[in-house]
Amino acid sequence: MWVTNTVLLYRPNSMNRLTFSYPTRLAHSRKASSFSRFFRSSKRKKRVTTLSTRKPDDDHEISPVPPEKFSADLGWLSAFPHVSVASMANFLFGYHIGVMNGPIVSIARELGFEGNSILEGLVVSIFIAGAFIGSIVAGPLVDKFGYRRTFQIFTIPLILGALVSAQAHSLDEILCGRFLVGLGIGVNTVLVPIYISEVAPTKYRGSLGTLCQIGTCLGIIFSLLLGIPAEDDPHWWRTMLYVASMPGFLLALGMQFAVESPRWLCKVGRLDDAKVVIRNIWGGSEVEKAVEDFQSVMKNSGSNLNSRWLELLDKPHSRVAFIGGSLFVLQQFAGINGVLYFSSLTFQNVGITSGAQASLYVGVTNFAGALCASYLIDKQGRKKLLIGSYLGMAVSMFLIVYAVGFPLDEDLSQSLSILGTLMYIFSFAIGAGPVTGLIIPELSSNRTRGKIMGFSFSVHWVSNFLVGLFFLDLVEKFGVGTVYASFGSVSLLAAAFSHLFTVETKGRSLEEIELSLNSRDDLS
Repeated sequence: MWVTNTVLLYRPNSMNRLTFSYPTRLAHSRKASSFSRFFRSSKRKKRVTTLSTRKPDDDHEISPVPPEKFSADLGWLSAFPHVSVASMANFLFGYHIGVMNGPIVSIARELGFEGNSILEGLVVSIFIAGAFIGSIVAGPLVDKFGYRRTFQIFTIPLILGALVSAQAHSLDEILCGRFLVGLGIGVNTVLVPIYISEVAPTKYRGSLGTLCQIGTCLGIIFSLLLGIPAEDDPHWWRTMLYVASMPGFLLALGMQFAVESPRWLCKVGRLDDAKVVIRNIWGGSEVEKAVEDFQSVMKNSGSNLNSRWLELLDKPHSRVAFIGGSLFVLQQFAGINGVLYFSSLTFQNVGITSGAQASLYVGVTNFAGALCASYLIDKQGRKKLLIGSYLGMAVSMFLIVYAVGFPLDEDLSQSLSILGTLMYIFSFAIGAGPVTGLIIPELSSNRTRGKIMGFSFSVHWVSNFLVGLFFLDLVEKFGVGTVYASFGSVSLLAAAFSHLFTVETKGRSLEEIELSLNSRDDLS
C-alpha cells in the first residue's frame, strides 16, 4: 500500500514553498496476500529532503501548493490486482454472451435441431434460467463462506459447464452445460460488484467498480475475435467452448491469492485478519477508523450472517431493494439487448455483411464507453453519469426513429441509424451499464447487501429474458420505429427515476452511506 512523504522546496525569488509527493512503501506483513507483497518493500522509511534552506524574507508570505498537482495518484494500485482477479468473472460473462452469437447455427446443425427456432432460443435462454437461480443463492452463500471461497466454489459449474457444452453430442447435453455456466455466472455477477465495493478504497471505489463493465466488454470482444473462424469451420464452436473453461481456472487460482473482504472478516470475528487487509490495501492510517466504523455499523444493525429475506420488506432495506430492482428493470426495458441484437441488421444495410465484424464495432464502442466511465465516475459522481447516460440513450433512440420513420435519403437514413446505434451503446456503457451494478451495493446495508444484490440481479435476469422473448415479435408487429421509440421513452423515465430516487455515493465510505440512510437524511 502506498503512502506519501513530502519534499519541500523553497524558491529564492518568490519564496513560495512547493510541495511534491512521492510514494514510499508500507511494512511487510506475514499475513498479507501475495498480490499486496508485490507492491511493498520489507522496510518502511520516512524521508524528508530539504533542497534549499534559505530563509524567506519577512515580507514574503509562504503559500503551499497542493501536492496533487505534482504527483501521480497511485492509491488504487494496491487494490487493483485483487479486483482485477474478481473481474475475471465478468470477462467470462461477456465471453459467454458472445460465444453463442454466431455458432448457434452450427451447433443446431450438428446436434440435429437446425431450423427449430424454439430449441435454438432454448439453448440460449437456458443460460438465463441458471443465472437467475445463481443470483438468488449468491447472497446466503457469501454470508457463510466469504467472497474468496464462494468465487472458487462457483468456478466449478463454470468449468464443468464449458467442458460439457464443448463435448455435447445431443440437445440435452448442450442444455445441461449451458445451465451450469449460467448458474456460475449468476453467482459471480452478484459477487463481483459487492467484492469490489467492499475491498476498494473509498476514493477509488467507482473507478475500480467499472472493471465489471470493462471485463464484460473484453470478454465479448475476445469471443467475437475467436469466433471469426466459425464462419468457415462448422466445428469451431467446440474449440470456443473449450477455451471458455480456461478463465474459470484462472479465477479459481487468482482468488487463492486475493484478499478477503475486510468487512466480511470483521463480521465473522476475524478482526486481526481484517486489520491486516485494511493496512495492506487502504494504508496503515486507515486501520483504526475503518474497524471502528465497521463495528459501529454492526452494533446498530447486527451481523448479516443471520439476516433473512423477509428483512428486505423492512425500511430502509425495502427502499434500497426497490431502487435496485427498478434500476435493473429500467436498464433492460430501455432496450440494450434489443439494440445489440438488431445492430447486425443495421450494419448490413450499409454493406457490413459480416456479423462478427458488426459485433466487433459494437464491442469496441462499448469498451470505449466503459473506459470513459472509469475516468468520470469518481469525478462526476454516480448520479450524474446515470442521468446523463439515460438521456444520451433516449436521444440516440429518437435519432434512429427519425432515420427510419421519415422520408430521408437512403444513405443519410442508414448513416443516422449507424450513428444512433453507436451513440446508444456508448451512452449505455458510460453510465447505465457500470453504475447500476455499483450503486446498489453502495446503497445497501452491511446486513442485507448480499440479499439485496441477489434480489436485484434476479430481477435483471427476468427482465433480460422478457425483452429477448418478445423483442422480435414486437418489431414484426409494430415496426422498428415504434419499438425504438418505446426504448427512448423508457430511457427518459429511467433518467427521471435516477434523479428522484438515487443518492450520490461518491467519496463516501459504505458505513457513512449506511448511517445516513438509516437516519433518513437522504431518503426523505
